[in-house]
Amino acid sequence: MEQRTAQVKRCTRETDITARLNLDGSGICRAESGIGFLDHMLDGFARHGLFDLELTCKGDLQVDCHHTVEDVGIVLGEAIRQALGEKKAIRRYGSMLLPMDEALVLCAIDLSGRPYLSFEETYTVDRIGDLDTEMIHDFFYAVSYSAGMNLHLKQISGVNNHHIAEASFKAFAKALDEATMQEPRIDGVWSTKGML
Repeated sequence: MEQRTAQVKRCTRETDITARLNLDGSGICRAESGIGFLDHMLDGFARHGLFDLELTCKGDLQVDCHHTVEDVGIVLGEAIRQALGEKKAIRRYGSMLLPMDEALVLCAIDLSGRPYLSFEETYTVDRIGDLDTEMIHDFFYAVSYSAGMNLHLKQISGVNNHHIAEASFKAFAKALDEATMQEPRIDGVWSTKGML
């Protein structure tokens, strides 16, 4: 099996980001975004999806966290898209209903090439650590559009904001792992169109 890896560099006047992603890794993560809680979420994503992720970001955090979080999402989505290549023999769909204590989050993915985000989560605090909670939506929006994936995240239950966020990132990881798995019964791309 050929390596499914990507390296992405994105440099703007607001952020300077470098990322390396291996879809067939072992869950190793080194994330340095300047936002501790985002790094914690990325670590959970890599560990529970069994992806290897290295990411560094120097962003204009003196303004706020918006540019950093959104651009990290863009870069991660681009890395996923590049690492998948032509998407030959992947399962394409993945889903996970993931509990974390009182929180329960559903994530469903279609690696269709058509970007779409449905996000139904409620946060009752403005920030978790140094991360504005409204940016959790914007992160997943950026990932879904940059990767070209249909992504649904739905909070079924939960009152602890940390648990809801963490369950979301871990559910996303598990669903993405399933969707990117090789399916030996598929010859080519799993689509009536012949491409994704």
